[in-house]
Amino acid sequence: MKKFDKERVLLAVAGPVIALAVAFALSAIVLLASGKNPVEPFALMFEQATFSDIQILIVNQASMYYIAALAVAIGFRMNLFNIGVDGQYQLGAIMAAVVGAHMNLPAFLQVPLLLLTAVFTGAFWAGIAGVLKVTRGVSEVVATIMLNAIATSLIVYMWKPDVFGVKIGNNSTTGEMHESGWVPGIDLGEAGEIYGLIVLAALLGIGYWVVLNRTRFGFDLRASGASTTAAAASGVNPKRMVLTAMLLSGGLAGLAGLPILLGDSHTYNLNFPTGIGFLGIGIALLGRNSPVGIAFAALLWAWLDKASPELDFHGYDKEIAVIMQGLIVLSVVVSYEAVREWGLRRQQRRVGAELAAGHVLGADNNTTKEVAGR
Repeated sequence: MKKFDKERVLLAVAGPVIALAVAFALSAIVLLASGKNPVEPFALMFEQATFSDIQILIVNQASMYYIAALAVAIGFRMNLFNIGVDGQYQLGAIMAAVVGAHMNLPAFLQVPLLLLTAVFTGAFWAGIAGVLKVTRGVSEVVATIMLNAIATSLIVYMWKPDVFGVKIGNNSTTGEMHESGWVPGIDLGEAGEIYGLIVLAALLGIGYWVVLNRTRFGFDLRASGASTTAAAASGVNPKRMVLTAMLLSGGLAGLAGLPILLGDSHTYNLNFPTGIGFLGIGIALLGRNSPVGIAFAALLWAWLDKASPELDFHGYDKEIAVIMQGLIVLSVVVSYEAVREWGLRRQQRRVGAELAAGHVLGADNNTTKEVAGR
């Protein structure tokens, strides 16, 4: 491996490693300040990760986090901050649940229909922010925040009994979906069942890498994110790329809730997971927008979620996991900037050394020519 490639790998790995180390250290300080053992909570959570049933829960949760983080990452690669992934994900899930409860096609048609419903719903909701940005210059941050609030209100409206809602006790649901829309999981016996759509999450990760790194569209997307002026000069339409990136981000976000919807709950109700879109932001940051990095970050986040309940039984607050997640996000921002500055300085020193070497070589060549001329 060339020296330059080694430096790139080092820079890519250093940021996440520093961020995690700082987050664990700060979490330990918080525990110490509260008079608790700073090591035992982490030991308890690591122990939980050795149990097969917890491992299944972690993988299942990570599949949803992974898709949401990919949606965020597409926006990041275009230099867009799609905070509306949570609203897009929830609307995609509830629309798929409604269609699944009211249509009963053969499974080979029903499942693709539900997937497309979620994709188009999420893309449409994100597309509103994209259109506002390219036509009126409205910040996607402001637009998607407002759209999240509107999405919540729409969901409450759709839960009304005279719309699509079905009351089961005190729980508002969209009614149970037809079995033709259920996606069977991977049965691991007593440990539990892995969501069948984890395969979809893996395929989305592969597709994300291929599109961004092996296609002209991916190059245009990354170029537009780096510099809209330079991209425009090379013939790329920046506004079209902004709108396309928002549509792709929203389409992926719409799929984030389907692993649990089609693999477990089979309805959208009050107990359906929320906040996944916001967690996707931190996961995408920690994973540095890389499909492999995001996978590890999603597993880490899921581990913190699923292993932390054990802390309650040992006198610790399980919220320590939430504190760690917040500290990881803060540490990521600081560590990545520090690593970037360090890499920039190394690059400047290397270029300076090469220029100096070239100057010396040029001087030696001139001396040789003078001697030969004599």
